Amino acid sequence: MYDLLICNGKIVDGTGRAAFEGNVAIVDGRIVAVGEVSGQARREIDARGLLVAPGWVDTHSHMDGQATWDPYCSPASNHGITTLVMGNCGVGFAPCKPDDAERQRMIEVMEDVEDIPGAALAEGITWEWESFPEYLDALDRMPRAIDIGAQVPHCAVRTYVMGERGVHNEPATDADIAQMAAIVREGLAAGAVGFTTSRTQLHTTRTGEVMPGTYADASELLGIGRVIGETGQGIYGLVSDFSNWEEEMAWMKRLSIDNDCQVNFVLFYRSEADWPRVLQQLQYVKEARAEGARLIPHVGARPVNILMGWEGTVNPFMFHQAYAPLAGLEPVERLRQLRDPAVREAIVAETPPHLGHDIMDKIATGFDNIYVLGDEPDYEPALEDSVAFRARQAGVTPAEFAYDALLEKDGKRMLYCPLFGYDNRNLDRQMQMLADENAVISLADTGAHCGVLSDASIPTWLLSYLVRDRQRGARIGLEQAVQMHTRDTARCMGLADRGTLEPGMKADINIIDLEQLAIETPAVIYDLPAGGRRVFQGASGYRYTIVSGEVIMADGVPTGALPGRLVRAGQATNPGQPNKRNINNPNEEAA
Repeated sequence: MYDLLICNGKIVDGTGRAAFEGNVAIVDGRIVAVGEVSGQARREIDARGLLVAPGWVDTHSHMDGQATWDPYCSPASNHGITTLVMGNCGVGFAPCKPDDAERQRMIEVMEDVEDIPGAALAEGITWEWESFPEYLDALDRMPRAIDIGAQVPHCAVRTYVMGERGVHNEPATDADIAQMAAIVREGLAAGAVGFTTSRTQLHTTRTGEVMPGTYADASELLGIGRVIGETGQGIYGLVSDFSNWEEEMAWMKRLSIDNDCQVNFVLFYRSEADWPRVLQQLQYVKEARAEGARLIPHVGARPVNILMGWEGTVNPFMFHQAYAPLAGLEPVERLRQLRDPAVREAIVAETPPHLGHDIMDKIATGFDNIYVLGDEPDYEPALEDSVAFRARQAGVTPAEFAYDALLEKDGKRMLYCPLFGYDNRNLDRQMQMLADENAVISLADTGAHCGVLSDASIPTWLLSYLVRDRQRGARIGLEQAVQMHTRDTARCMGLADRGTLEPGMKADINIIDLEQLAIETPAVIYDLPAGGRRVFQGASGYRYTIVSGEVIMADGVPTGALPGRLVRAGQATNPGQPNKRNINNPNEEAA
């Protein structure tokens, strides 16, 4: 007898093959039969008229703190994510010396770089570890609804070994590198998915310094990377500005070939002038593959963006002197004063200072690329949707239009600002990157940037917009989109036991009403520990989300089932699985 039988669904199995009608049978958390299945089950779900697909695998989250207190890793589970990998961008909480000052330092880095409220982290995290293996053990002990995997973060390792020298990005000695390599080796042996580092100046701390490891030289980067080759386990990941992309890609290629390992790297562009560099990098990846390198570009489905609101981290008036007295007020009192005509007049009449910072100036003055986010959020707005354009039509200044829009919905309305890569006012460039044979969909930053976005919604938006609703350009086929966020993302992170609906695979499944699938309008809520704030974006249309054969969410409501676990690398395998794909290139059959 089966434990669970999903009947009569439209199955999109994650392999890329055409959808078909059929059943899925599950025993002991594994899929045992797909298609024409007969037999009895302890529970049946009638999926007639519904889409049955594998659970989404999120390759780029920052749940390192939240995963220690939230079994659902919300909002991941709200959007059908059944496995997420954290420890990205070189930041995390282990190793960390059992010292309050060191723990606070790690919290401040995460708060500054990833915009996760420090008070929430301080109250929510129970420090049960010093080493990275002890951190994994702490995660393993906690009951949870979805699966998580963790990577060893360079920032924490460097700070642990080098102290203040590491924090201030002084060069590492040979002895430092040997100690860091030993810690990474220990983490990989305990089940870490990989190692990550950050090489972008976007990641700065409150002191104005870039995070530890940003300026690490080749000896440090390759010295740590050799551990992956020696152990034969783990993935090397990084984010970089690629200001000298050829030099960066060269050491990445060398690292991959010398250590027979995969290197995941974040790929985005700032402006149309930067686009040729992206095309060159994608071509470099193809050529490097011929030499034996495994370089995997991780690209977003949406441009790098922020949401602005009175209760968020940023708004267009945050640099106005007339707004400054309101910034620290409680939301209700701030809104009361913002509604005062005299306060409005003073704020909108002020010319913001030129800050000489690309991002900050876009926030303060870039009304031609700022858009009102409606009740049905539009992440592909046209130029005529911009605040500047609509303000001209209304006969008011852009500042006045933006101010009044932010007051809508009792001050809850938000503005959308695609910071980078939206010069052409469409998503064609993102679609082109996603279509590259070596690229993997990524960069949801689930759990991070709490005051400016909630891009955990991307898998929901992928199906509801890029597959179903898009009118401004080509769409993605349903089977391709499901494959992109299941099999391809799972294989990219070395997880061979999930991502497809095939016999022997882990029974992580979404049952979706595709016609009703939708992302909700984002809103600021205060549900983190210590009343911490975050932008939350829910979803509708998920009828059931299943992890290891157990329903964890039904119509968006948690069931109380907690079948999730910590995924330790080396344990997520599925020997003999037919039609297994190549981890290097998810679109290519393995030999």
